[in-house]
Amino acid sequence: MSGVARDQDVDIDLGQLVRAVWARRLRILAITLVGAGVAFAGAKIMSPQYRSETRILIEPRAPAFASTQQANDASAGPLMDELNIASQVQLLQSADLLKKVINDLKLYNLPEFDDAASGSAMSSILVKLHLKKNPLENPPEERVIDAFVERLQVYQVPGSRVIGITFTSKDPKLAAAIPNAMANVYLSTQSGAKLDSNSEATRWLEPEIEGLRQKVSEAERKVAEYRTSHGLLQTNGTTTFPAQQLNDISAELTRVRGDKANAEARAQAVRNALSSGEASDTLPDIMSSQAIQRLKGTESGLQSQISDLQTSLLNNHPRLKSLRAQLSDIRSQIRQETQKILASIENESKVADLRASELERQSDTVQANSARAGEDEVGLNALEREANAQRQLLETYLVRYREAASRADSNSSPADARIVSRAVEPVDPYFPKVVPIVVVAAVATLIMSAIVIMLAELFSGRALRPTDASPETIEAEAVVEEKHVPQAAPIAAAGKPVQPSMLAVVADEEDTIEDVKAAEDVPEDEPEDDNEFSVASVADYLTGSRAPLAIAISPTGENGSVATVSLTRMLADAGHRVILIDMTGSGYPTELMAEDPAALGVTDLLCGEAAFGDTIHGDRLSDAHLIPQGQSDVRRAMRGVDRLSLLLDALAAAYDLVVVECGSADVAGVSRLTRSRDVEIILSLPEVEETIFVALMTEFQAAGYERVVLMSGGEGAEQALGRAA
Repeated sequence: MSGVARDQDVDIDLGQLVRAVWARRLRILAITLVGAGVAFAGAKIMSPQYRSETRILIEPRAPAFASTQQANDASAGPLMDELNIASQVQLLQSADLLKKVINDLKLYNLPEFDDAASGSAMSSILVKLHLKKNPLENPPEERVIDAFVERLQVYQVPGSRVIGITFTSKDPKLAAAIPNAMANVYLSTQSGAKLDSNSEATRWLEPEIEGLRQKVSEAERKVAEYRTSHGLLQTNGTTTFPAQQLNDISAELTRVRGDKANAEARAQAVRNALSSGEASDTLPDIMSSQAIQRLKGTESGLQSQISDLQTSLLNNHPRLKSLRAQLSDIRSQIRQETQKILASIENESKVADLRASELERQSDTVQANSARAGEDEVGLNALEREANAQRQLLETYLVRYREAASRADSNSSPADARIVSRAVEPVDPYFPKVVPIVVVAAVATLIMSAIVIMLAELFSGRALRPTDASPETIEAEAVVEEKHVPQAAPIAAAGKPVQPSMLAVVADEEDTIEDVKAAEDVPEDEPEDDNEFSVASVADYLTGSRAPLAIAISPTGENGSVATVSLTRMLADAGHRVILIDMTGSGYPTELMAEDPAALGVTDLLCGEAAFGDTIHGDRLSDAHLIPQGQSDVRRAMRGVDRLSLLLDALAAAYDLVVVECGSADVAGVSRLTRSRDVEIILSLPEVEETIFVALMTEFQAAGYERVVLMSGGEGAEQALGRAA
């Protein structure tokens, strides 16, 4: 196909891409089968790889004898942090852990983990060309570790605290043994880390505890010496002796002062009773005296006798006088005893006063001593605080030492992780999966083959077509310089009059269309031309010439148009992008090819009543395209006939070949279609008339068209006509 014009916009024809792929379906199928076979053979040649997985749950674990508080403290630790889980993943991939697993399982003896020792021809070539580092330059241990790491995968399961350990190996037993061994080594390492921590703690605490014990003893000794030297001896464990003594004196002074006040009150009561002559029997101190009680009893007896004798004796009777004298004496004794009691009470008051004075003096002395003791207690308190601090630190260290010593056993320090899923020996290989590999390879080969074919179609331009454009966007400002002269001798075919070509219509409205009538009939018994001028021969010629434009002239009318239609369909069936433009006066090619005879066409495009894309239609019997005659007025359309050259250039950029069926047109009409003479002129004469052919060829060659080809209809034209019917 001709190259796309630089200023022409084009679209991708998806239908052509699909048709191109479908036309090469057998080739694509063969390539796909070859690709699937190669993939199957490669999958069978590959050594099977087995994969197994162990999963570890990271969680805080405490000994069985741990207290609830310790368990809660452990669960609130940093193990819930995502960064800690990621750190455990890195720890599982550490070189020390891998070396221990390699040594425990003796992997350095397996050829699988040291392929470089045996080597290969390709690897040796790459090493000699300095395209690859010689693996033998690395130590054997490093080569084993590198091979181990290539087959190992350690990852955190998303959204959980579970770590997966996956290993791939040619040996299924080894694929299961290595993840389990890694998990065991990891747990023992974590537990050992705890034991080491406890051992370190006990080793560090032992000398610290011994030193603290000495410090505590020294601090307590200083406190005792300070107490002794400053007289700050404790009485009940909380107060010093001066303070306790001051408290006791204060309490005693208060009690003595109370006794003094009580004695003074009692003495005053007795005085009041004696001065007023009131009976003193009601006073507690009088009533408590036994002498007073005896005298009161004697007085009561004498009073009773006097009362009894007065009834029988006179007042001046000696007996009565004697009893009255005794009664007066008893009362005098009672008064004397009362005076003695009063004196005794007054003595108690004086004694209490003297004692209170002594206690006050002692209190002043003790207060002075207590003040000095308070000043001394400042230093004592400092020493006691130091001693208490050392004692508390010692007790804390002792508790931690006992806890660390109790976890010295391996069973008492479990790792903060546990295995939740152990690896089992796999049965089916992880790689290669024969069926998926073959399917993927076949699909990929199929897709790539189709893509290559589509790209070839795109780069060749066969899958491109011009975008929609209206006639107003085509630059056509040239005026018609010459008028069409009708063909002088049109020939009738099968008794039908030959319709003039659309190019025979002059743009000037004052000109008229001359009637063209058939003058002669073509003999029916005219033998066919040589096969050299058949439709197939002309198709082969056009294919070889790669001509972008072919102008078909049909002097005989519809018979020639049938041959042109047959030529177009033959080129399309051969896989070429070809389009036919119906410029005939009869519109017979449109009738043969279009699904809808009333479809929009070239006249509608030139009159501005249809878009460019709306005028292109598909042939109803082939893959060829068609621009029909159209329904607009021919005379108005032919005013812009010179714009057809731009239309042909755009179509030539999108199609392999543009065929213009002009019907019974002459040289003057054809010259309006193209600006250059690089076109193929096809004289479509189903029944060759030598005189007409020579005359037409001479006329076109004289006008500068050097490539004039004769095409006779033959069987191809008749078959095309029959298919159209």
